[in-house]
Amino acid sequence: MAGPGVSRIGPEEEAELLSVVRERELSRYRFDDHDGSALPSKVSQFEQEFRALTGARHCLGMNSCTSALYAGLLAAGIGPGDEVIVPGYTFIASIAAVAHTGAEPVLAEIDEGLLLDPADVAAKITSRTKAVIAVHMLGAPCDLDALEAVTREHGLLLVEDCAQAGGGTYRGRHLGTVGGFGAFSLNVFKTFTAGDGGVLLTDDDDLYETAFALHDHGAAPLRLGVTDGPPLFGLNLRMHELTGALALAQVRKLPDILRTLRANRDKFADAIGNLPGAAPRRLHDRDGDCATVLAYTFTSAAMADEVAGRLGTITLSQSGKHNYANMPQLRPDLPSANSRTRRPNHTVLQRSYPPGSLPRTDDLLSRSIALSVGVVDSYLGSGVGIDVTADDDTIEAAARLFRTTVEDVAKAAS
Repeated sequence: MAGPGVSRIGPEEEAELLSVVRERELSRYRFDDHDGSALPSKVSQFEQEFRALTGARHCLGMNSCTSALYAGLLAAGIGPGDEVIVPGYTFIASIAAVAHTGAEPVLAEIDEGLLLDPADVAAKITSRTKAVIAVHMLGAPCDLDALEAVTREHGLLLVEDCAQAGGGTYRGRHLGTVGGFGAFSLNVFKTFTAGDGGVLLTDDDDLYETAFALHDHGAAPLRLGVTDGPPLFGLNLRMHELTGALALAQVRKLPDILRTLRANRDKFADAIGNLPGAAPRRLHDRDGDCATVLAYTFTSAAMADEVAGRLGTITLSQSGKHNYANMPQLRPDLPSANSRTRRPNHTVLQRSYPPGSLPRTDDLLSRSIALSVGVVDSYLGSGVGIDVTADDDTIEAAARLFRTTVEDVAKAAS
């Protein structure tokens, strides 16, 4: 169970890691490099290369995508009294980052692409709304044209959560560079990986400088030593140098990984063909899709359940803390929400989201199944399919299994 990047770990990653160990430079900062003889920081090199790949003005390596979201939101001035719109289908970190700023997450419906629905975003905007988080779930870009139009009209910050879509694009623009900032994950299930880690991209100089200070005890960007920066309290959300070494080797492989994923997706989809009672999810930009999964939506939840059961997988409605309906943190009305366990008061939400709060999201997730093309993750719901190393025979066999299973279920139901 892992993502495409893990399968590509090889001598390049080993060389970068050994370089760090042999130099004994385990921090991105060269505190004792008085004569300039130390090798350049791997974290800094990674930031430079990812910035060059994506075309972003600024790139900041961090310890997780959650930290990147949190620091970016704080740097943008999001806080108590504000509302931030997020999709009901996302990983819980997107919502948690908002809650920890003291702002209130407001959940919105998804569209037929299983992504944030711009029309429902527009309907959820109030005088307190300050930002919208577009989550590029399952590797595919949201309808960024429509979301940009809505946020521009209302003067809102558009944030891109690219945790599952590293390297993806939208109409030729790299994901993470369309909104005010983008956040990425480097965990083991992603397109490129360092085990864990995160990245923040932005073109906004002020946001970058503030996010840097927040992620490193208030320091100014790219400090060479212990230097005071903006007058604010920061945290320690930094990327480790060993993480940077792995990320550096992996980002160089990302274009090839995506080419392989997209080629395999096309072979897989062609081999599956047209299906009775099911259709592929709508993609807002097929060329920009990372092609980590193939998702199909069925005409009924009963049919999707039966197919999933026969394949030994789940519908997306059962996908753990990706479906809002499975998140007890969104239920302040439940008795457990009033327990005596200590926790920050600002993470207790004011409104409750029981199952049924987002009927369109409930319906679509209950009727959808994801097949792996490169992200093999049973918790996400893509535990069956192929991986990034699959050859043509393996792809054909996986397609045949899915196609015949759907055909058998459709025939039994007719």
